[in-house]
Amino acid sequence: MAAWATALSKTRNIIKQVFSPSAGEAGELNVEELEEILLRSDVPVHLTMEIVDELEAAPRKASRQKLLREMLLNELGDSKAFEWPVDTNPFVVLLLGVNGSGKTTTAAKLAKRALGHGRKPMLCGSDTFRAAGSSQLRLWSGKVGCDFVGGEMGDDAAGVAFNAVERAIEKGCDSVIVDSAGRMHTKTPLMDELPKMCRSMNKRLDGAPHEVWMVLDASLGQNAVIQAKQFNEVVPLTGIVVTKLDGSSKAGFLFSVRSELKVPIVFAGLGEGEDDLVPFNPAAFVDALFGENGEE
Repeated sequence: MAAWATALSKTRNIIKQVFSPSAGEAGELNVEELEEILLRSDVPVHLTMEIVDELEAAPRKASRQKLLREMLLNELGDSKAFEWPVDTNPFVVLLLGVNGSGKTTTAAKLAKRALGHGRKPMLCGSDTFRAAGSSQLRLWSGKVGCDFVGGEMGDDAAGVAFNAVERAIEKGCDSVIVDSAGRMHTKTPLMDELPKMCRSMNKRLDGAPHEVWMVLDASLGQNAVIQAKQFNEVVPLTGIVVTKLDGSSKAGFLFSVRSELKVPIVFAGLGEGEDDLVPFNPAAFVDALFGENGEE
């Protein structure tokens, strides 16, 4: 399983430059360079300005490194690890995102995590816009070892989602993970399909989908936040899953996710392995940006 420090090495290689090796206090910050470096890491402008102002006003004897850590953690807010509820069967999670964000592999990894917690998950491939659009998820279901419902090209995606919930009830599955088609946030017809899918699932099971998570590619930085905001206007999001952190130098965009979307970051992809999707841990994330005690 990948570690936070390893996954965030590219972003850390940028941010670690704020530590001045010639400072009197180990790990002291070079405030003069701080603004540019945080912005390069896609930390939002408002937070960068607040950090610079706070650190410049801090007493020289104060640990600026400690103050920086506290500010970043405060921006991320509390994060309670997601737990599969035991009183809602089946519990339905809908995954949204643009093409290439990692939705399908995320769905498979979530199913594997559910199995590891004694759940009986079902994967639903509702990508009916492409030929064999759900074939990859079907293969994953066999590899993971869980039930699968999918649709063919041209099928009604909302109908596929409805059928998945119905089959889950019939087969006694307690979890349904719906992988929607990748769609650009600028394509109105495809975006309009999402509320229809939600209404369809709710007709079969009151309250479904119980969670709507957007999968964001960390390498896109602030552009991923723009995508999420537009998806959120169409279907209210309840959580964010961030993927490809191990390949990104822009992990600072997660602070924008929390401040602009006001929804929790529930999982993070730290690598390509099946077990590299882990619950988001704000403290581990912030500490990994600087390395232990602010060093590699």
